[in-house]
Order: sequence, then C-alpha cells, then structure tokens
Amino acid sequence: MKKIFCKLLCLVTLIIPILSVNAIEKVSCGNVTGIPSKIPELTNFAMTVIQILVPIILVIMGSVDLVKGISSQKEDEIKKGQQILIKRIIVAMMIFFVIVVVKFLVSIVASGKSVNNNPSDIDNIVNCIDCFLNGKDKCR
Repeated sequence: MKKIFCKLLCLVTLIIPILSVNAIEKVSCGNVTGIPSKIPELTNFAMTVIQILVPIILVIMGSVDLVKGISSQKEDEIKKGQQILIKRIIVAMMIFFVIVVVKFLVSIVASGKSVNNNPSDIDNIVNCIDCFLNGKDKCR
C-alpha cells in the first residue's frame, strides 16, 4: 500500500505545474482580493482527483477481496468478499456523488442574484466557495 501511495504522490507531483514566482495571476473571491489564481485551481484539481481516484481504488480493493474469497473456495469467504465489494461500491458512489451534488448546489446558489445588486456576506462566502470548488473561472 505504501508503494502505491508513493507512486500516486509522485504522479500528482509531476502533473501539477511548477509556478513562476515572478508573475502570479490574482483573483478576487467575494470581498477578498489578491488571491493567487493557483489556489482555486489546486483545490479544483484536488477535488477532481478525489472524485476520480477514490472510487476506482475502492472498487479495485473490493475486487481484490472478492478474488481472495473465490480463490479460497470457501462459501463463507466468497460471501464475505461479495459483501465487502458491495459496501465499497456504495462508498465509492457516495464519494463521487457527494462531490457532484455539492458542486452543483454551490453553483446554483452562487449564480443567483442578490437583492438590489448589493451582495451580502452570505453571497460573498458562497461565491468564494464556488471559486474554490469550480476553479478560478468562477471567481468574481
């Protein structure tokens, strides 16, 4: 397990671009200005990685448990492997869909207009969350 974690960490490190310190683009989020644009991009990237990798890893681990049960040729082990696989598939689906639902709800709330075009603190917070969940393009 440690080898897989180290390989994934190396892969993520290679994928994330190295930033130029001289010219960092700034975005604003609600009333807060001057946020480096790479921070919302990084949080969006992390959410996407979690949304993709965690369900895949859980299904693979459940499949391995099922194969172990089948290879032991014991009825109890096979049923135990099936139960673990089903539980892990359910957890994988929950992780995937919780992130999708949260992003969707925040996008809907953030796209709503304020009364009298005077944004409140709640609107600023929702816009900031939308910025960090959906990338720098959603920052206002």
